[in-house]
Amino acid sequence: MENKPISRTLRLLSQLMELHDVNPFKTKSVANAAFKVDKLPFPLAGKTVAELEKIDGIGKSLAAKIAELLETGTMAELQEMLDKTPEGIVEMMHIKGIGAKKVGIIWKELGIENIGELYYACNENRLIEAKGFGLKTQEDIRKVIEFRMAGNGKFLYAQIEEEAKLLMDEIKGIFPDALKHFAGEFRRMNDIITELVIVIGSINQQIAFDSLANSQILQNVALNGDHISGELKNGLLVDIICVQKADYYNQLFIHTGDEAHVDAVMKRISNSVDLPSSEELIYEKANLSWIPPELREGEMFIQRANNNQLPTLITYHDLKGTLHNHSTWSDGVNTIEEMALYCRDDLKLQYLGMCDHSKSAVYAKGLSIERVLQQHEEIDALNKKLENFHIFKGIESDILGDGSLDYPDEILQRFDFIVASVHSNLKMAEDKATARLIKAIENPYTTILGHPTGRLLLSRRGYDIDHKKVIDACAANNVVIEINANPLRLDLDWRWHQYALEKGVMLSINPDAHRNSGFLDMEYGVNVARKGGLSKDMCLNALSLEEITTVFEKKKPK
Repeated sequence: MENKPISRTLRLLSQLMELHDVNPFKTKSVANAAFKVDKLPFPLAGKTVAELEKIDGIGKSLAAKIAELLETGTMAELQEMLDKTPEGIVEMMHIKGIGAKKVGIIWKELGIENIGELYYACNENRLIEAKGFGLKTQEDIRKVIEFRMAGNGKFLYAQIEEEAKLLMDEIKGIFPDALKHFAGEFRRMNDIITELVIVIGSINQQIAFDSLANSQILQNVALNGDHISGELKNGLLVDIICVQKADYYNQLFIHTGDEAHVDAVMKRISNSVDLPSSEELIYEKANLSWIPPELREGEMFIQRANNNQLPTLITYHDLKGTLHNHSTWSDGVNTIEEMALYCRDDLKLQYLGMCDHSKSAVYAKGLSIERVLQQHEEIDALNKKLENFHIFKGIESDILGDGSLDYPDEILQRFDFIVASVHSNLKMAEDKATARLIKAIENPYTTILGHPTGRLLLSRRGYDIDHKKVIDACAANNVVIEINANPLRLDLDWRWHQYALEKGVMLSINPDAHRNSGFLDMEYGVNVARKGGLSKDMCLNALSLEEITTVFEKKKPK
């Protein structure tokens, strides 16, 4: 073993010692030894314990640890520390700008145990509430995590949307009269993007290349036949395809749908479609209704297109209100009144559902019973004050380990609606996790099941559940399932939307907003709702104020 890995191991040991409040003098001596070992002009491997003891900065105790590391590949003390530290916390130690003390605060005070949860907390402005953290530190951590996430070549749709549209604007400037569209994953509005594809109806690829070579948006530009390749500043690969104008719609179709979808459509066409004048003509030749780009994943909607039974997909403008939002009463940034006025005056919505965290969410200033009653008084006053708008009294009630909600029934009945969500014990076996959710769903006060799997895209997989059993339980108990519109969640996954809709389960596009700008995330929720084939008649918050009031009243136990 070379000196550098020995130094890194000692450094990790010192960090874990600091994290677990080991004697500061002992911790400092290990950290100092890690520094000294890294700078030694000779290797430690092959030296006896006696020789190691004589090296400046090591001494008797550390000599024994280094000898143990060289002989076994680890150290008993280090292993003991690792065994009582979540894996995600150890990974967090490697983030630039976060020392062991800050990691300790993140873990022990905020209840965050992995990098995905930390990134989510940064986006929700939660870090600045902890001692020793400010806006700059929070922003620096967020940027470092985004850089790490980009390392695997995958990006959230929301991460690349702005740059993608800026690049398209640049292309429009080069070819103002040419046909041009996004294709591939971006046009299908996938939640995860690995490549940005653009199709241009022009064969003047040399002109495009010469212009884009000096782009401030596209980097490492290269010309390969009719393809111009490059990457955005964040590292996302870009493929710009220049085609004959007459062949444009054929190529747009081919490069939009996934391979299985394109093959399924083409197999239905007996005679080739020569230079189609629209995508609609291609589907017409296949005896299919035109399938919107969002639905071009595999063969899921082929038969419905064949029977002319495709859903009329929901749009952002179909939404009449917003549910599941957090104010300054828990971990939000804006007051209830500020959020209500923004929704009414800027977003032109009819209602706002407040769902601050419940009492179990101590890390998020969850509401005690006393504070619930105080908040309800404020909401009553605001509803009298605000014209042409209504605020519903909701709560995001934690689903406890046994599936129960964390308020007694006499408090639960005071809410207009309840979003029941899991925030803890995320490592249950599938059968236990499923049973836990079903018990919460069967609670007569549960209105909406919040972010069903708890996933954080690109950073934390959701806990394993039997989706069919959970959805069936929602159908049996008249419980709505949330599509959490936060671009890190987008949970319920769009692949399960059709099963839910077939079972008669309504979905709700909830932003989980912690500040006014968070309401805009409903756009991303609409994107994946469209991918799942959601129409407005099956979306809870596409109901008018009068309609949703009736739904809430019918759901509440009498």
